[in-house]
Amino acid sequence: MRYAIIADIHGNLEAFQTVLADIKTQNATHIVCLGDVVGYNANPKECLAIVREMNIPCVKGNHDEYCSTDDPLEGFNPHAADAVHWTREQLSEEECQWLRDLKYTRMAANFTMVHATLDAPQRWGYVFDKLAAAASFPYQNTQLCFFGHTHVPVAFMRDTAVRGGTYSKFKIDPSKKYFINVGAVGQPRDNNPRAAYVIYDMDAGTIELRRLDYDIATAQKKIRAAGLPERLAERLEFGR
Repeated sequence: MRYAIIADIHGNLEAFQTVLADIKTQNATHIVCLGDVVGYNANPKECLAIVREMNIPCVKGNHDEYCSTDDPLEGFNPHAADAVHWTREQLSEEECQWLRDLKYTRMAANFTMVHATLDAPQRWGYVFDKLAAAASFPYQNTQLCFFGHTHVPVAFMRDTAVRGGTYSKFKIDPSKKYFINVGAVGQPRDNNPRAAYVIYDMDAGTIELRRLDYDIATAQKKIRAAGLPERLAERLEFGR
């Protein structure tokens, strides 16, 4: 089986459609989503509709949570908060309920899915380094766990210690555990503007990061037309 693992679509329809088209070329048998279908970009309803119509298993991201509730936006930067307020106005109550019903973690085949961390998935902690990754490994009951949230693809591995780094494709060592960030479909932040997702080939035991050019200009025009912060349009061009 070949799993396409996506995360952080963030209402970017152009990036999402490009990724879905590439997934077809990769002969993926399954697709799963690590959360944040909505937020930041201008097509939350359309991206959410695709996830639901395709019945893609999904866990809850912080933007999925905040865009579907009236919770205060403490800790959000002003641009993200503006996008949450705007997205709340776009979504129906039924769509919000679907987002609210998502679980923080779930299993798919032989791996775990989470948006942020396994030690406290509802607190939306960020995993950028080995120390932060180490907190999740004691809660990881599968060899592989895939996560998102940081929008930066990086793979952490635990044997006697935790190691980590960027990757393009690697073979899984059955004696080790892995905590793998698959990057972002809709808002990359690793100084590479191309949409990112992962193909996990269960039979070959490989993880491959895929990067794709997409129509950034159209996504930017939609952000500006919606009256969302200019910063959200600009950052797509630079991947940060």
